[in-house]
Amino acid sequence: MPIIDWKRYDTQDLYDELVLPAGRARPPGGQLSRWLRSLDNEELQTRKIEAELAIIDKGVTFTVYSDGENIDRAWPFDIIPRIIPLKEWRDVEAGLKQRIKALNLFIDDLYHEQQIIQDGVVPASLIAASKGFRKECIGISPTHNVWAHICGSDLVRDADGTIYVLEDNLRVPSGVSYMLENREVSKRVMPELFENYSILPVDDYPEQLLGMLQSLAAGNSSRPEVVVLTPGIYNSAYFEHAFLARSMGAELVEGADLVVGKDDCVYMKTIQGLARVDVIYRRIDDMFLDPEVFNADSVLGVPGLMRAWRAGNVALANAPGCGVADDKVVYSYVPDIIQYYLSEKPILPNVPTYRCTNKDERDYVLDNLETMVVKPANESGGYGMLVGPQSTEKDRKAFQRLVRKNPRNYIGQPALRLSTAPTLCDHNLEPRHLDLRPFVLQGKDIYVTAGGLTRVAMKRGSLVVNSSQGGGSKDTWVIEGKR
Repeated sequence: MPIIDWKRYDTQDLYDELVLPAGRARPPGGQLSRWLRSLDNEELQTRKIEAELAIIDKGVTFTVYSDGENIDRAWPFDIIPRIIPLKEWRDVEAGLKQRIKALNLFIDDLYHEQQIIQDGVVPASLIAASKGFRKECIGISPTHNVWAHICGSDLVRDADGTIYVLEDNLRVPSGVSYMLENREVSKRVMPELFENYSILPVDDYPEQLLGMLQSLAAGNSSRPEVVVLTPGIYNSAYFEHAFLARSMGAELVEGADLVVGKDDCVYMKTIQGLARVDVIYRRIDDMFLDPEVFNADSVLGVPGLMRAWRAGNVALANAPGCGVADDKVVYSYVPDIIQYYLSEKPILPNVPTYRCTNKDERDYVLDNLETMVVKPANESGGYGMLVGPQSTEKDRKAFQRLVRKNPRNYIGQPALRLSTAPTLCDHNLEPRHLDLRPFVLQGKDIYVTAGGLTRVAMKRGSLVVNSSQGGGSKDTWVIEGKR
């Protein structure tokens, strides 16, 4: 028996990424739709099991912190890919390039002239209260004047088909290794679809990342030494740290493996002695990078690292201090930031956002909590936020107190009716909400992955897609043609 009759697939008046309300496939999803209709339950379950075994065999894991314990789990993967037409993707790609370019101009301005503040576009009080602004970075000029070299901006689509930027992740954005592994697993379990579709590749990302990192070197070597700095095996993203280091042919190091010499250069300890390091792709938060400057108790970082960076003897990606633009209140100003620095209208819109620092906007949020999503300025992973339509009266009262106590720390957004895609749940294909995290690199040039990491809420009706809270992922196919 076929697993699904698309005419009975209930899109609930939402935008489904594959299926039109009449039960027909959106272009270019026809080939995928026909393939799914050709399979019975047993065949599709066999593909699902093959994918799960491949993930276990490859050791693709993520870590969940629960009750003080670190629990490694196999990466949650849904075999039904998400399809994006190439023409639509080109517009998204242009919008992402525009956005990271403006954000890097903004960050560089904040650590130098602060002209955008003087011109009244962004209030000084906003930056002064930002947890991500580092006064220790004032006056530093990174290579190419770029601070956020790797950015993962989360995109969502509303019920009317509009694609919005939900938030920007500029500090240590994660997930790209899972994007790459999803593609490899898809090729293994659905090879016939790759024969019939022209799918833009993503496997050049490690090469692009390495090239970008090497472009940051000060020029003292024709082959700059690049290392990946990890907090260690207990970090939730350690799989990714090791994966990217291996894929780039770079050394994976911890803070104890590096030392800053009297010449303010960074060296790596090797069995042959000390070896000069030119570029550090750091996966450690700012406050743990250098105990001489930030947290004096940190054993994860490298004493003197900021000194070496300020002297221009080592490049850090992402640069310390770039998290000032990760702030969700700063996010609300990004359309103004794009207009200010580029004299352009944003290609990709923000989700309509209410700033709780403004009394009228705060009152509106507090009066409409049942229909709002309220987010803290600097949390990630879906933690610390209120999803109004799925909240209790007790939850809403608690958030009223939090917002009133610290309005600077919160924004409110209308709860969007996020798009869905067919997802294999038990023995049925059902619509589940999803988002998309493309990865954007900026060094000398700007590069955008072809698609990105699609995250999907595996629970019916849930809007939370984070893997740490029960979400899964899909392979993302940017497709040429109309098949």
